[in-house]
Amino acid sequence: MVSSKDNRASFKALESVLGFSFKDPSLLRLALVHSSYCNENDLDPTESYERLEFLGDAVLELAISTELYRRFPLSDEGKLTKTRSSLVRKETLADVARRINLADFLIVGRGVETTEGHRQDSVLSSAFEALVAAIYIDQGNEFTRQFVLRLMDPELNRAEELGAPPENPKSRLQEMVQGQGMEPPRYRLVSSEGPDHGPVFTVEVLVNDQVVGAGSGGKKSDAESAAARSALAAFTGQA
Repeated sequence: MVSSKDNRASFKALESVLGFSFKDPSLLRLALVHSSYCNENDLDPTESYERLEFLGDAVLELAISTELYRRFPLSDEGKLTKTRSSLVRKETLADVARRINLADFLIVGRGVETTEGHRQDSVLSSAFEALVAAIYIDQGNEFTRQFVLRLMDPELNRAEELGAPPENPKSRLQEMVQGQGMEPPRYRLVSSEGPDHGPVFTVEVLVNDQVVGAGSGGKKSDAESAAARSALAAFTGQA
Protein backbone atom coordinates (compact mmCIF):
# COMPACT_ATOMS: atom_id res chain seq x y z
CA MET A 1 0.00 0.00 0.00
CA VAL A 2 1.15 3.54 -0.75
CA SER A 3 0.72 5.66 2.38
CA SER A 4 2.94 8.70 2.61
CA LYS A 5 4.39 9.40 -0.82
CA ASP A 6 3.94 8.55 -4.49
CA ASN A 7 5.43 5.23 -5.56
CA ARG A 8 5.74 5.05 -9.32
CA ALA A 9 6.75 1.40 -9.14
CA SER A 10 3.49 0.64 -7.32
CA PHE A 11 1.47 2.44 -10.00
CA LYS A 12 3.26 0.43 -12.69
CA ALA A 13 2.51 -2.75 -10.75
CA LEU A 14 -1.18 -1.87 -10.67
CA GLU A 15 -1.15 -1.12 -14.40
CA SER A 16 0.37 -4.56 -14.90
CA VAL A 17 -2.53 -6.10 -12.98
CA LEU A 18 -5.04 -4.06 -14.96
CA GLY A 19 -3.44 -5.02 -18.26
CA PHE A 20 -2.83 -1.57 -19.74
CA SER A 21 -1.02 1.72 -19.12
CA PHE A 22 -2.73 5.04 -18.50
CA LYS A 23 -2.23 7.77 -21.08
CA ASP A 24 -2.47 10.24 -18.18
CA PRO A 25 -0.84 8.70 -15.07
CA SER A 26 -2.16 11.54 -12.91
CA LEU A 27 -5.66 10.09 -13.33
CA LEU A 28 -4.52 6.79 -11.87
CA ARG A 29 -2.93 8.55 -8.91
CA LEU A 30 -6.09 10.58 -8.29
CA ALA A 31 -8.17 7.39 -8.31
CA LEU A 32 -6.03 5.99 -5.50
CA VAL A 33 -5.96 8.96 -3.08
CA HIS A 34 -8.22 8.51 -0.06
CA SER A 35 -9.62 11.59 1.69
CA SER A 36 -7.68 10.69 4.86
CA TYR A 37 -4.43 11.39 3.00
CA CYS A 38 -5.73 14.82 1.97
CA ASN A 39 -6.83 15.58 5.54
CA GLU A 40 -3.44 14.70 7.00
CA ASN A 41 -1.50 16.62 4.36
CA ASP A 42 -3.62 19.80 4.16
CA LEU A 43 -4.73 19.05 0.61
CA ASP A 44 -7.99 20.13 -0.96
CA PRO A 45 -10.70 17.42 -0.83
CA THR A 46 -10.88 17.51 -4.63
CA GLU A 47 -7.41 15.93 -4.65
CA SER A 48 -8.98 12.70 -3.36
CA TYR A 49 -10.90 10.15 -5.45
CA GLU A 50 -14.36 11.28 -4.30
CA ARG A 51 -15.27 13.20 -7.48
CA LEU A 52 -14.13 10.27 -9.60
CA GLU A 53 -16.22 7.96 -7.41
CA PHE A 54 -19.32 9.97 -8.35
CA LEU A 55 -18.65 9.48 -12.06
CA GLY A 56 -17.58 5.85 -11.69
CA ASP A 57 -20.88 4.92 -10.07
CA ALA A 58 -22.72 6.05 -13.21
CA VAL A 59 -20.25 4.40 -15.59
CA LEU A 60 -20.57 1.08 -13.74
CA GLU A 61 -24.36 1.21 -13.70
CA LEU A 62 -24.49 1.84 -17.44
CA ALA A 63 -22.07 -0.97 -18.26
CA ILE A 64 -23.86 -3.47 -16.02
CA SER A 65 -27.34 -2.34 -17.09
CA THR A 66 -26.46 -2.75 -20.77
CA GLU A 67 -25.02 -6.22 -20.20
CA LEU A 68 -28.01 -7.38 -18.16
CA TYR A 69 -30.38 -6.07 -20.83
CA ARG A 70 -28.50 -8.24 -23.33
CA ARG A 71 -28.21 -11.35 -21.15
CA PHE A 72 -31.77 -11.36 -19.80
CA PRO A 73 -34.07 -10.65 -22.80
CA LEU A 74 -37.14 -12.04 -20.99
CA SER A 75 -36.63 -10.25 -17.66
CA ASP A 76 -38.86 -7.34 -16.70
CA GLU A 77 -37.65 -4.03 -15.29
CA GLY A 78 -38.07 -5.12 -11.68
CA LYS A 79 -35.92 -8.22 -12.05
CA LEU A 80 -33.26 -6.36 -14.02
CA THR A 81 -33.13 -3.65 -11.35
CA LYS A 82 -32.73 -6.17 -8.53
CA THR A 83 -29.99 -8.02 -10.38
CA ARG A 84 -28.13 -4.79 -11.13
CA SER A 85 -28.41 -3.71 -7.49
CA SER A 86 -26.85 -6.98 -6.36
CA LEU A 87 -23.94 -6.49 -8.76
CA VAL A 88 -23.11 -2.85 -7.99
CA ARG A 89 -23.63 -2.99 -4.21
CA LYS A 90 -20.57 -2.23 -2.10
CA GLU A 91 -19.96 -5.82 -0.97
CA THR A 92 -19.78 -7.08 -4.56
CA LEU A 93 -17.58 -4.23 -5.76
CA ALA A 94 -15.28 -4.69 -2.75
CA ASP A 95 -14.81 -8.34 -3.70
CA VAL A 96 -13.91 -7.29 -7.25
CA ALA A 97 -11.44 -4.75 -5.84
CA ARG A 98 -9.83 -7.48 -3.73
CA ARG A 99 -9.41 -9.56 -6.87
CA ILE A 100 -6.95 -6.95 -8.18
CA ASN A 101 -5.45 -6.25 -4.72
CA LEU A 102 -6.58 -2.64 -4.95
CA ALA A 103 -6.10 -1.99 -1.22
CA ASP A 104 -2.34 -2.47 -1.63
CA PHE A 105 -2.15 0.53 -3.97
CA LEU A 106 -4.34 3.05 -2.15
CA ILE A 107 -2.76 6.26 -0.87
CA VAL A 108 -4.17 6.72 2.63
CA GLY A 109 -3.49 8.60 5.84
CA ARG A 110 -1.61 7.05 8.72
CA GLY A 111 -4.76 6.61 10.79
CA VAL A 112 -6.51 4.60 8.10
CA GLU A 113 -3.35 2.60 7.46
CA THR A 114 -2.98 1.72 11.16
CA THR A 115 -6.59 0.50 11.48
CA GLU A 116 -6.56 -1.34 8.12
CA GLY A 117 -9.46 0.89 7.12
CA HIS A 118 -8.39 0.77 3.48
CA ARG A 119 -9.46 -2.90 3.39
CA GLN A 120 -13.07 -2.22 4.42
CA ASP A 121 -15.84 -2.84 1.91
CA SER A 122 -16.92 0.81 1.88
CA VAL A 123 -13.43 2.07 1.02
CA LEU A 124 -12.67 -0.63 -1.53
CA SER A 125 -15.96 -0.24 -3.37
CA SER A 126 -15.57 3.54 -3.54
CA ALA A 127 -11.99 3.24 -4.77
CA PHE A 128 -13.03 0.75 -7.43
CA GLU A 129 -15.71 3.15 -8.67
CA ALA A 130 -13.09 5.89 -8.82
CA LEU A 131 -10.74 3.62 -10.75
CA VAL A 132 -13.48 2.86 -13.28
CA ALA A 133 -14.08 6.59 -13.76
CA ALA A 134 -10.37 7.23 -14.27
CA ILE A 135 -10.24 4.50 -16.92
CA TYR A 136 -13.35 5.98 -18.56
CA ILE A 137 -11.76 9.42 -18.84
CA ASP A 138 -8.41 8.03 -19.94
CA GLN A 139 -9.48 5.26 -22.32
CA GLY A 140 -13.08 5.95 -23.35
CA ASN A 141 -16.43 4.25 -22.91
CA GLU A 142 -16.00 1.03 -24.90
CA PHE A 143 -12.62 0.20 -23.37
CA THR A 144 -14.05 0.79 -19.89
CA ARG A 145 -17.15 -1.30 -20.60
CA GLN A 146 -14.98 -4.23 -21.67
CA PHE A 147 -12.77 -3.76 -18.59
CA VAL A 148 -15.78 -3.84 -16.23
CA LEU A 149 -17.30 -6.90 -17.94
CA ARG A 150 -13.98 -8.73 -17.81
CA LEU A 151 -13.45 -8.11 -14.11
CA MET A 152 -17.06 -8.80 -13.17
CA ASP A 153 -17.54 -11.80 -15.44
CA PRO A 154 -17.76 -14.28 -12.49
CA GLU A 155 -20.59 -12.29 -10.89
CA LEU A 156 -22.41 -11.83 -14.20
CA ASN A 157 -22.12 -15.54 -15.03
CA ARG A 158 -23.44 -16.49 -11.60
CA ALA A 159 -26.46 -14.23 -12.03
CA GLU A 160 -27.07 -15.76 -15.46
CA GLU A 161 -26.78 -19.32 -14.13
CA LEU A 162 -29.19 -18.59 -11.31
CA GLY A 163 -31.58 -16.75 -13.59
CA ALA A 164 -32.09 -14.35 -10.69
CA PRO A 165 -30.14 -11.88 -8.56
CA PRO A 166 -27.45 -13.53 -6.43
CA GLU A 167 -28.60 -14.09 -2.88
CA ASN A 168 -28.34 -11.02 -0.67
CA PRO A 169 -29.44 -12.05 2.83
CA LYS A 170 -28.71 -8.59 4.26
CA SER A 171 -31.15 -6.99 1.84
CA ARG A 172 -33.75 -9.68 2.50
CA LEU A 173 -33.46 -9.15 6.24
CA GLN A 174 -33.70 -5.37 5.93
CA GLU A 175 -36.78 -5.57 3.71
CA MET A 176 -38.45 -7.99 6.10
CA VAL A 177 -37.87 -6.11 9.36
CA GLN A 178 -38.66 -2.70 7.91
CA GLY A 179 -41.79 -4.16 6.39
CA GLN A 180 -42.83 -5.06 9.92
CA GLY A 181 -42.18 -1.53 11.17
CA MET A 182 -38.89 -2.31 12.92
CA GLU A 183 -35.63 -0.40 12.73
CA PRO A 184 -33.08 -1.36 10.03
CA PRO A 185 -30.66 -4.12 11.08
CA ARG A 186 -27.38 -3.01 12.64
CA TYR A 187 -24.23 -5.14 12.46
CA ARG A 188 -21.71 -5.29 15.32
CA LEU A 189 -18.24 -6.86 15.18
CA VAL A 190 -17.85 -9.23 18.14
CA SER A 191 -14.36 -10.58 17.52
CA SER A 192 -11.55 -11.00 15.02
CA GLU A 193 -9.31 -14.01 15.54
CA GLY A 194 -6.56 -15.86 13.72
CA PRO A 195 -3.54 -14.72 11.68
CA ASP A 196 -3.55 -11.72 9.37
CA HIS A 197 -3.57 -13.95 6.29
CA GLY A 198 -6.54 -15.99 7.54
CA PRO A 199 -8.68 -14.07 10.05
CA VAL A 200 -12.09 -15.18 11.25
CA PHE A 201 -14.59 -12.42 12.00
CA THR A 202 -17.66 -12.93 14.17
CA VAL A 203 -20.54 -10.48 13.80
CA GLU A 204 -23.89 -10.03 15.52
CA VAL A 205 -26.91 -8.43 13.87
CA LEU A 206 -29.26 -6.36 16.01
CA VAL A 207 -32.81 -5.23 15.35
CA ASN A 208 -34.35 -2.72 17.75
CA ASP A 209 -31.17 -3.15 19.87
CA GLN A 210 -31.82 -6.88 20.28
CA VAL A 211 -29.39 -9.52 18.95
CA VAL A 212 -31.32 -11.57 16.39
CA GLY A 213 -28.48 -13.48 14.75
CA ALA A 214 -24.75 -14.09 14.60
CA GLY A 215 -22.30 -15.43 12.05
CA SER A 216 -18.63 -15.85 11.19
CA GLY A 217 -16.53 -15.60 8.06
CA GLY A 218 -13.13 -14.86 6.61
CA LYS A 219 -14.26 -11.33 5.72
CA LYS A 220 -16.47 -8.94 7.64
CA SER A 221 -18.94 -8.91 4.76
CA ASP A 222 -19.14 -12.73 4.84
CA ALA A 223 -19.69 -12.68 8.60
CA GLU A 224 -22.45 -10.08 8.21
CA SER A 225 -24.14 -12.19 5.52
CA ALA A 226 -23.94 -15.24 7.78
CA ALA A 227 -25.45 -13.25 10.65
CA ALA A 228 -28.26 -12.08 8.37
CA ARG A 229 -29.00 -15.68 7.34
CA SER A 230 -29.07 -16.64 11.00
CA ALA A 231 -31.56 -13.86 11.73
CA LEU A 232 -33.72 -14.83 8.75
CA ALA A 233 -33.80 -18.40 10.00
CA ALA A 234 -34.87 -17.19 13.45
CA PHE A 235 -37.59 -14.96 12.02
CA THR A 236 -38.97 -17.23 9.31
CA GLY A 237 -37.68 -20.70 9.96
CA GLN A 238 -35.64 -20.66 6.74
CA ALA A 239 -32.42 -19.02 5.56
